[in-house]
Amino acid sequence: MSQTSPIDQIAERVERLLVRHEELQRTNALLSSQVQALAQERDLLRSRLSAARHRIDALIDRLPAGAAVGADTTKDAA
Repeated sequence: MSQTSPIDQIAERVERLLVRHEELQRTNALLSSQVQALAQERDLLRSRLSAARHRIDALIDRLPAGAAVGADTTKDAA
């Protein structure tokens, strides 16, 4: 069994650390792109929600005044 010198041991450890560092960089890049994609999806969903709210508000505004009051009194009677 041959013994490796301390320099060789350090060199092996540095090589392993460099490989691990590269793996972590690739993983970080992948995670960053996923975060960006999710942020874009979130922004799109927020935009769609806002548009839907505006459409609902417009429909509510078009209801006759008595219809909204009548719906509220119907709930109270139930």
